[in-house]
Amino acid sequence: MNPVTSFLVFAFVVAALAAGYFVNLYVALAFFAGAVLIASSLKMANVWQKFVILRLGKLQSVRGAGLFAIIPVLDTVIAIIDERIQTTAFNAEQALTKDTVPVNVDAIIFWHVHDAQKAALAITDYREAIDRVAQTSLREMIGSSVLATLLSDRKQADEQLKVEIGQKAAPWGISVGSVEIRDVAIPTALQDAMSRQAQAEREKQARVILGSAEAAIASSFVAAADTYVGHPMALQLRAMNIIYETTLERGATILMPSSMVDSMNPSATMLALALAGNDALKSNGALKAVEAPAVPAAVMTAAHTPAAGPAYREAPARPYDLK
Repeated sequence: MNPVTSFLVFAFVVAALAAGYFVNLYVALAFFAGAVLIASSLKMANVWQKFVILRLGKLQSVRGAGLFAIIPVLDTVIAIIDERIQTTAFNAEQALTKDTVPVNVDAIIFWHVHDAQKAALAITDYREAIDRVAQTSLREMIGSSVLATLLSDRKQADEQLKVEIGQKAAPWGISVGSVEIRDVAIPTALQDAMSRQAQAEREKQARVILGSAEAAIASSFVAAADTYVGHPMALQLRAMNIIYETTLERGATILMPSSMVDSMNPSATMLALALAGNDALKSNGALKAVEAPAVPAAVMTAAHTPAAGPAYREAPARPYDLK
């Protein structure tokens, strides 16, 4: 009973008691009859409610918000429909996917009644019906989807469920706003296998990236080697810089092979080769000894102090013999 009806009924009952005490019993009975009539005929619907009214078993009307009156005994309110958005949680346990993986899926559906007449007359209990339809549609969707798609593309699954449930619930006057999958639970053993697979994929990607980096570094080295071939002085300066950088931290003794020393003094080497080519051959085809210009020794001692740069000590020169 709504507040307005309750107030009027209370007022008529008080008037009946007063009339019975001060006037007579017949007036009191009339006020009591008025209270009963008001209580059974005066109804009030809230703005989100719809009253479905039958008169002698036939649909009389669907009344909306506000006060209205019905004929007692002849009219019957068979349903009060709430047209606000409703939420229903549903799930599917141990449902098999298309690739035969058992999963537990929890979801929630947002829906509302857009036609109170159909919701009251077309189905016995529309709330229970929407729950059953949602569960059935969820199992059908799981059975037609592979696990990878179900885990990675939930929006598509939500849209599919919305369409399927909406088509089934439309004849009942129900509109589906959205469906959201909250959780997809898979067996623990399968979780471990998927974790190992993901780790293997990440290791594969890491190795591919490392290989690409090695290829890029090798290309850079090839380009640097081409530059040094055309500019031998650049290679000499680079070698000297490496020696200098090596002795920056503290004093050090560096042992260098003769070939490296020769590469650091290309002019002397080229001169020796030129002299050998012009004067080495004898008449009988034998080679004679040719003294090459003095070349720095293979052993060089470097010492570095904060006050001075590296100092080099040269050993006595040694001629090269070509035989």
